[in-house]
Amino acid sequence: MQDAPPLLEVRDLTVRFGDVVAADGVSMEVHAGETLAVVGESGSGKSVTAMSVLGLIPEPPGETTSGEIWWRGGADGDAIDLLAQPEKRMRRVRGAQIAMIFQEPMTSLNPVYTIGDQITEAVLLHRDVSPGEAEGVARDALQAVGVADPAARLHEYPHQASGGMRQRYMIAMALACRPRLLLADEPTTALDVTIQAQILGLLRTLQAERGMAVMLITHDLGVVAENADRVVVMQGGRVLEVAGVDELFADPRHPYTRGLLAAMPRLGHTPERLPTVPAGAALDRREGACLQEVEAGHFVRS
Repeated sequence: MQDAPPLLEVRDLTVRFGDVVAADGVSMEVHAGETLAVVGESGSGKSVTAMSVLGLIPEPPGETTSGEIWWRGGADGDAIDLLAQPEKRMRRVRGAQIAMIFQEPMTSLNPVYTIGDQITEAVLLHRDVSPGEAEGVARDALQAVGVADPAARLHEYPHQASGGMRQRYMIAMALACRPRLLLADEPTTALDVTIQAQILGLLRTLQAERGMAVMLITHDLGVVAENADRVVVMQGGRVLEVAGVDELFADPRHPYTRGLLAAMPRLGHTPERLPTVPAGAALDRREGACLQEVEAGHFVRS
């Protein structure tokens, strides 16, 4: 159990897109310096929850119908409900206090601006520096993420870089203003295994150096085992289980969590057919007694 109040606390968040409930009473918290992994199949509400933190859900078609998102990472340390803040205040939070790495760097980076222009824009927005100083901050940010010859890279365009290098650019942009919390949404999607390991190792190093908290959204349970402190399991827009990473792998309590772990391929074990999790979001609802335990908090271990 953490003694200090959480850096970020999501309470009973519900987000709808028309008749579709993308987040259904989601509650979770992230403490200073920890890595919280959020796992689940596609459509389980992981990215919607992260984007809600930064106020990035377009309304319409989206609609936040209930919930609070309390943030304690500002300079004054006071708790504020991010869902209740005006857009002008949220612009001061995004990038400076909470930053996000999106799933696909090629579509997240602007193809008609140089890497330097895109990083310095964020620095100039959030820090009281001159354009020359902002360029120095951008150069240092690229160097921090392991980019060789950062001064030259500032003048390149996204299409001139490999997928792994573009992901490093995204991380540099996210961390240039030294945020307290990083939302990493599938940060290693479409990268080969070697580059994945480099990117995740880089994030761990920067986190340790800066004392930053990370919310890691991923499908890869191997990544979770190696990088997370605690794990939130989601399905159908709901949180089903919360546990420390060692507890979760040693003693998964929810049937859906057990299904996810059973579906992982294992070296030296070659079954004719891999186990699968039943399709759709009906597993937790089909087991009424189990769902009641979820609502009572019996699958939340801290």
